[in-house]
Amino acid sequence: MEEELKCPVCGSLFKEPLLLPCSHNVCLSCARNITVQTPEGETPVQSRTSASSDYDYLDMDKMSLYSETDSGYGSYTPCQLKSPNGVRVFPPVNPHRHCSLTCPLCHRSVSLDERGLRGFPRNRLLEAIVARYQQSRAGSASASSSSNAVKCQLCDRNPVDAAVMCEQCDVFYCNACQQRCHPSRGPLAKHRLVPPRVKPAGGGAASGGASGCSGGQQPPATARKPATCVDHEAENFGMYCYSCKCPVCMKCLDEGKHAKHDVKPLAVMWKQHKCQLSQALNGVSDKAKDAKEFLVQLKNMLQQIQENGVEFEACVVAQCDSLIEALTRQKVKLLTKVNKEKEYKLKVVRDQITHCTMKLRQTTGMMEYCLEVLKENDPSGFLQISDALIKRVTSSQDQWVKGALEPKVGPEFDLTLTTDSLLQTILLLDFCQGKGPSVPAAPLLQLEKCCTRNNSATLAWRVVAPSANLIEGYILELDDGNGGQYREVYVGKETVCTVDGLHFNSSYNARVKAYNAIGVGPYSKTVVLKTSDVAWFTFDPTTAHRDIVLSNENQTVSCNSYDDRVVLGTAAFSKGTHYWEISIDRYDNHPDPAFGVARINTMKDMMLGKDDKAWAMYVDNNRSWFMHNNSHTNRAEGGITKGATVGVLLDLTKHTLTFYINKEQHGPTAFESMEGVFVPAVSLNRNVQVTLLTGLEVPKNIKP
Repeated sequence: MEEELKCPVCGSLFKEPLLLPCSHNVCLSCARNITVQTPEGETPVQSRTSASSDYDYLDMDKMSLYSETDSGYGSYTPCQLKSPNGVRVFPPVNPHRHCSLTCPLCHRSVSLDERGLRGFPRNRLLEAIVARYQQSRAGSASASSSSNAVKCQLCDRNPVDAAVMCEQCDVFYCNACQQRCHPSRGPLAKHRLVPPRVKPAGGGAASGGASGCSGGQQPPATARKPATCVDHEAENFGMYCYSCKCPVCMKCLDEGKHAKHDVKPLAVMWKQHKCQLSQALNGVSDKAKDAKEFLVQLKNMLQQIQENGVEFEACVVAQCDSLIEALTRQKVKLLTKVNKEKEYKLKVVRDQITHCTMKLRQTTGMMEYCLEVLKENDPSGFLQISDALIKRVTSSQDQWVKGALEPKVGPEFDLTLTTDSLLQTILLLDFCQGKGPSVPAAPLLQLEKCCTRNNSATLAWRVVAPSANLIEGYILELDDGNGGQYREVYVGKETVCTVDGLHFNSSYNARVKAYNAIGVGPYSKTVVLKTSDVAWFTFDPTTAHRDIVLSNENQTVSCNSYDDRVVLGTAAFSKGTHYWEISIDRYDNHPDPAFGVARINTMKDMMLGKDDKAWAMYVDNNRSWFMHNNSHTNRAEGGITKGATVGVLLDLTKHTLTFYINKEQHGPTAFESMEGVFVPAVSLNRNVQVTLLTGLEVPKNIKP
């Protein structure tokens, strides 16, 4: 929780914290350092006096993104100073009526009125939590110490009394160790060295927290001065303005500033917001508990992977030793593959442990901070930060999305060394004596039952004649669609198998063989199966964002959110030329939907093309841009309206992606060097509804 209580400018615990309009906090002294003069007539990006500051900020960001002259990237005023933790610090300036302050965390600027920094409210709740945290930390340190004086933590033998403590390193030094280990130069020059906190003789907390109290006892937390209005210092807060989301006094209501706003009693809103924060914390607490159990599972899996890896290596060695000396080199290659697979699995699990531990640490720190906030009895102080905390807790809960607490790999090794066919060949090099057991005969493929549909193939076979040899199962093999090597696609006892996910417009060779305890029999005759020339597919409801609404047998898509959400198609392409269209059924308020292709693991909660796993064209009613990895290129005039069609041509022979509007090419070739597996993708918000049109051949006027 300590990171929550440190100023982002100086890196130390908050001292006299001020609450900025963006809900972040800075020390009063740090606020003076980062205040800058604004040139005459210039308005900062964010005005503190605006009644709708949050919405103005969002609108301004959207205007920046879609402006004709703006590339979508913001700017930040350069500065000359940096704080110890790397945050930019502006040089102090004299008070001036044209001054502004920029938040060091979100970089939102706010103008200062004639009151200057006194116009920002003191975050008394945060100040109380910092004081309580310092007292508890000093109490813990004093309880573990054998004497009243704090000892140096770096002395090897017979530690002497500490002379200073570094607030950033949180380490006590004597003079000799400070000169040797923490010199006041180089990268440590900006660290803040303070006198060590000495435990009082009575065993109480740090002396700094006991001043003004007889006998070293701390004053109760409820003894703080009641909160007063910022505009009317003599008035206490009594009501809560729901419109402005801030506590107000009765004089604010009488003077008319909040007369027409929705005002509710302070105690009611205090209890309501505490209830909301508690409910949000319950969800995060459950996720944190699941994460701890998940970490235990991952750590156990490390041991399982190690054991399974050793066992699998022994199996490979045993199989290779059963062959003749000519196979020794092949044995080394096989062991290398197993080691690579094991190292890959171990790396994936270790990376997942590191990532999950980091997220859990962040969530736990935030939970501790929120629990401290919930202990407060000051309604106005609590309500100053409750909205921001509720949003943070809710967003933290959203980080634990479905699949985040599932292993990316399993402990089993999906590798099989097949030596039966080779051993059987060696065994067959002998005289046959009698009618003893033998391998099964070749199965017969039933051509009348073998068929293809879209990019799936169904094959059926049967035994030629009853055999005295028991058949334990069958092995079905397909090539790669280009006459390449065969691969196993099914092993089992069934005599019918459907294979999905094949390439469109491709011819596959298929064959099957039977096996029993004696060995593997010969292959059947080969059958050729051709998949569909054009791709038929729909939108995929299983991978779509939860705000996506599908209808018309998953061919029509709309959205319940004002934010852009992504939906993918059910087909995946890695070769050939493919063309599909999207019809615009509804288009309101000039949104900018995006169309294109993506990897299966692209982000679903942002516009298509903002990450490096999607390639898209986003378009409004006047113009369009191509976007990949949040890079906007090739602006083109001309947009879409209701009834328009957007065509997507993915040519994996030339490795290009091209877009069309109403059958006419829109802009140049959008993307080149397209390699890998791609799925159709669309992003849209609630102002758009589109329908997917598939099974289309490339129009004659379009030359792929």
